[in-house]
Amino acid sequence: MAPTATETAERSVVRVVRGMPASDGAGVRLTRVIGQPGLSELDPFLLLDEFRSDNPGDYIAGFPEHPHRGFETVTYLIAGRVRHEDNKGHKGLLTAGSVQWMTAGRGIVHSEMPEQEHGLLQGFQLWVNLPRRDKMTEPRYQEYEPSAIPEATLENGARARVIAGRFAGQQGPIDTAATEPLYLDMSLPAESEVQVPIPASHATFVYVFDGGARVGASATAVPKGTLAILGEGRSVALRADANAGRLLLVAGKPLREPVARYGPFVMSTEAEIHQAIRDFQAGQL
Repeated sequence: MAPTATETAERSVVRVVRGMPASDGAGVRLTRVIGQPGLSELDPFLLLDEFRSDNPGDYIAGFPEHPHRGFETVTYLIAGRVRHEDNKGHKGLLTAGSVQWMTAGRGIVHSEMPEQEHGLLQGFQLWVNLPRRDKMTEPRYQEYEPSAIPEATLENGARARVIAGRFAGQQGPIDTAATEPLYLDMSLPAESEVQVPIPASHATFVYVFDGGARVGASATAVPKGTLAILGEGRSVALRADANAGRLLLVAGKPLREPVARYGPFVMSTEAEIHQAIRDFQAGQL
């Protein structure tokens, strides 16, 4: 059967959302992009936070011990250092350019604390839902230093760090079958254009965090601090005008399952949320 027009079309922007100021952890100031009133979720993505400050008062308190169950957290650090540790004995240090893809599964209690008192701390945390069949799986980490994340450099000078999925002949190190994610950190020189193939089944967003970009067949202007949700199709065009731009392009296969969430727990039913709370209170995460 021949592919439909939708399956071959270039994606366009169907909605733009500005990030909003928020705080989390012990008072860390951040920008909440997904998980706010204007965009509660984008299946399978539950939350996207950007943290960026060179004022230690905005971040030094960090994220002390807190639980998770039923989903994955993705921490991608652009600048600075973050020390993490959990109740299963896993610990490590995230440095600029590294990524941690943590599958919380049946439950984990961990902390994420800046290991610096001065200078810029910048990065992102993305929450990715798990299908109901995997929500009680054993926790696991996929953690990679900057040198383990491949980078593609295109003829026009555009660059892409490939964290998950495949782009320009490079395969990202992250392996998570449920949502088959594509996660790119893309740098666009002034006046450049890049075409990125995307599976037709995937929900996709672009978040511009430096400069600006024109996105999709509609060439929609997306300024810094703005997320663009893309419509259907198999590719998207990313363009920079007179100024360079840097952005995240993230895509994932929607789960299309019920979502019950309460703070750090994301399950499929309210009863499962209540059980998660009881298990945490009993020290069983």
